[in-house]
Amino acid sequence: AQLSNSVGDGAYYVCSALYFTRVVGLSPAQIGLGLTLAWAVGSVAGVPLGALADRRGPRGTSVLLALATAASVASFLFIRSFPAFLCAVVLYAVSQCGLAAARQALLAGLVAPQERTGVLAHLQSTLNAGLALGAALGGLALGAGTERAYLVVFALDAVSFLVCAAVLRGLPPVAPAPGRSAGEPRLAVLRDRPYALVTLLNAVLLLRMPLLSLAIPLWIAERTQAPGWLVSALFVLNTLAVMLFQVRLARPVTDLDSAGRALRSSGVVMALSCGVFAVSALPSSGWLSAVLLVAGAVLLSDAEMRQSAGSWQIGFSLAPAERIGQYQGFFGTGVPVARTLGPLLLTALLLMWGIPGWLLLGGLLLAASFAMGPAARWARGRTGDDGGRAHAGAASPGLS
Repeated sequence: AQLSNSVGDGAYYVCSALYFTRVVGLSPAQIGLGLTLAWAVGSVAGVPLGALADRRGPRGTSVLLALATAASVASFLFIRSFPAFLCAVVLYAVSQCGLAAARQALLAGLVAPQERTGVLAHLQSTLNAGLALGAALGGLALGAGTERAYLVVFALDAVSFLVCAAVLRGLPPVAPAPGRSAGEPRLAVLRDRPYALVTLLNAVLLLRMPLLSLAIPLWIAERTQAPGWLVSALFVLNTLAVMLFQVRLARPVTDLDSAGRALRSSGVVMALSCGVFAVSALPSSGWLSAVLLVAGAVLLSDAEMRQSAGSWQIGFSLAPAERIGQYQGFFGTGVPVARTLGPLLLTALLLMWGIPGWLLLGGLLLAASFAMGPAARWARGRTGDDGGRAHAGAASPGLS
């Protein structure tokens, strides 16, 4: 399921901006506004949709949300105005955020707690493989440059989510969680302050997401002497690194303590990466800048994989077994927040401040990574054991 929809998404990410401008006729400002609003709504919708997965069962909810995503992508084939575009991208973002939460709940019901981070590492490797394949297909459409080629890409993305829904439908069912007890709030995660702090810190760490897709390409073009083709080379390098090494780096992460160590090491490596990127702007030859940028990208990839493994473990271990969907929906808000606020913050910080901006970013990510351990221990102290809330649901129906 992960592979099928990531292939479609890879093609979509490559072609969407040009499709919406050249075929639909939208301005870049309209596209940016629409996507910002869509992901803001999606981040809010993830929690109630995750709670729906808890109440109604995560498998059925995942299937419905995959179908909703397919419908939203298919609608892109027919929209030719900004209001229609806004409705379509809001449906897309809401469906994607809800699907992420529901699939996490489904995974929690089918996989033993100590194996979840390893399974997520395999899924992340599969995701990168699918994105790479999809990006290659999208590149063919860009090369053709015709409206028909773009339409084929969107049709492919819609079909990929239909395949995703069919595969998810074939998984074993997971029983819905018990109903709320008397006096329990409908969305209990919104009152869990320790988990909210962990989620906030995770959102800060996810500010790294727009680095390779936006900030570093602009940095290379405006602040260094490196060749322009290095932008795509660094993206490919990151994709291959995650495909090859994510599982290996996630293997030692099995509990909250090991997750904290992974995050601390991630913060140190990330700070080093930011320092190397900063130095690449110093007066030098283009090839020396290129070497420094490659070294920074290698460190960034290593930090990304360690941060992912540690965050996965913490997000699952601190979630109550009967509320994993809504808790994962809340924890996952860091992704749309990084997608909406990250580009603005990073471009202002790095392109306007230059080298001091990189050093400030590295310090911020280092501080957040070291703060995650104490925050997780605060949340664990409210449960009485190491991830006991999640372990209580290990024997749910359909456990394989």
